[in-house]
Amino acid sequence: MRRLLHPGSWSLRTTLVASMVLLFVAVTTAVGALTVLRLDRTLTGQVDDQLRTSSAAIEAGGGRRQPGPGPVVGSGDLRLDVASDGTILPSRGGGPDDADGQQLRPSATINYPGGTTQLTSAQIARLRAVPIGTAPRTVDLGGSAGHYRVVSVRHPVVVVSGDVARRLQVTTTVGLPVDPVEDTVRRTAFSVALLTALGLLVLTAAAAWVVRRSLAPLRRVAGTATRVSQLPLSSGPGGTQERVPATDTDTRTEVGQVGSALNGLLDHVDRSLAARHRSEMQVRQFVADASHELRTPLASIKGYAELSRREPDPVPQGVTHALGRIESEADRMTSLVEDLLLLARIDAGRPLDRSPVDLTRLAVETVSDAHAAGPEHVWSLDLPDAPCEVVGDEGRLRQVLINLLANARRHTPPGTAVTTVVRPVPDGGAELVVRDDGPGIPKELQTHVFERFTRGDSARTRVEGSTGLGLSIVRAVMNAHGGQVRLQSRPGSTEVILSLPGPTTLPGGGNAAPAGPQGAPEPHPPVTAG
Repeated sequence: MRRLLHPGSWSLRTTLVASMVLLFVAVTTAVGALTVLRLDRTLTGQVDDQLRTSSAAIEAGGGRRQPGPGPVVGSGDLRLDVASDGTILPSRGGGPDDADGQQLRPSATINYPGGTTQLTSAQIARLRAVPIGTAPRTVDLGGSAGHYRVVSVRHPVVVVSGDVARRLQVTTTVGLPVDPVEDTVRRTAFSVALLTALGLLVLTAAAAWVVRRSLAPLRRVAGTATRVSQLPLSSGPGGTQERVPATDTDTRTEVGQVGSALNGLLDHVDRSLAARHRSEMQVRQFVADASHELRTPLASIKGYAELSRREPDPVPQGVTHALGRIESEADRMTSLVEDLLLLARIDAGRPLDRSPVDLTRLAVETVSDAHAAGPEHVWSLDLPDAPCEVVGDEGRLRQVLINLLANARRHTPPGTAVTTVVRPVPDGGAELVVRDDGPGIPKELQTHVFERFTRGDSARTRVEGSTGLGLSIVRAVMNAHGGQVRLQSRPGSTEVILSLPGPTTLPGGGNAAPAGPQGAPEPHPPVTAG
């Protein structure tokens, strides 16, 4: 949830739509608020102008107070006349008796076109608290009266009551209701909010459509880049025909510039991969040719060395020793040539044999040979109760296991326990594990241990010469079988795990070869040799 609220994790489309919506909300909110505020001030100003006009007329009309109501400035207008001695004058301008002879009580009223409403004592008290001046003020009269804009002015008035006339200083407070103004402002604010909400919905939908349409070329460019990133470019010619469509490479647009740059990059990558492939093929061809051509002279060297040692005439001890060294180095060079030739053939994609291989029998035979070659180690087997078969090239799989066991024997001290594990996996395949409790492989070497000509002699005890191709052959053979090889190593425990696929996941698909004749070997119990 926190990630969704963080703008940095949004897509470009979401960012653009959100920016447009936020900008629209900010602008419409500001315009709407200013409009409502301006309307409130305008309507309130109109009420204030009417009050100022009315107060000016009251001041100018001082003198005799005639019967009848005071000046009406609008529907619901208010008037309060208070003499200097605090007496509230009658709301009609006559004396104690009006023209009809009816007694008038001192009062203050709110006048409507159809009648008047008497003010309460609490309302009168609030009005009398209004200071004298021409600046209108807002007073809350409470109840049904609501809010009023009022102004108070002081002026002389001659009050006639019968034949008696009195001159008084009177404070007159006039007012107009502001509830109509507030209702108008409230309705306007609601209308602005409603229109803003509707506009927000329309803008969000329109912005999403426009942005999606505008970013469609960019999505096509990204799709091309994604497809290229999923191509297997690490081996083979590595070229790709994927290109951004010409409609998305118009350099007059930003997306077109990206598309054109991506096409240029792909062209450059294709040329570089083609050049690399040609160079690799030349090297592989050279290695294959050199390995093939070296086999004959190496065989001749070994043959002549053996022939020389079989001479009936006495041979000096030094010559015998030299011939032995020649045979030993010829054997080592022959092994190196055979390994290089095997790697060259696998790199060239030469198909392997496909036949059922019993890994349990293969493990028993290979571990037995390893025990004969390294009796100073402790060799053991961990086999399943039933034979475990896969489809593959038995000769190459045997060579893989021989290389792993030989590697464990060469690079661990005497007394190291080496365990070979065979176990089936649910998908129909199997795993071969070679585990030892030796000193382990340094972390800095683990990422390169399966590369060609990588040696661990600086970290492990070297008791025999190594070409540095054993583990690279393991990986090449496993890749050719569609399997995987993994390494897990720490001091006291090193595991090389070989994963072989089931028949339905073999490279190129297809079914496994038919099983061999009946009479499969009996289940192998765990074996320990040392």
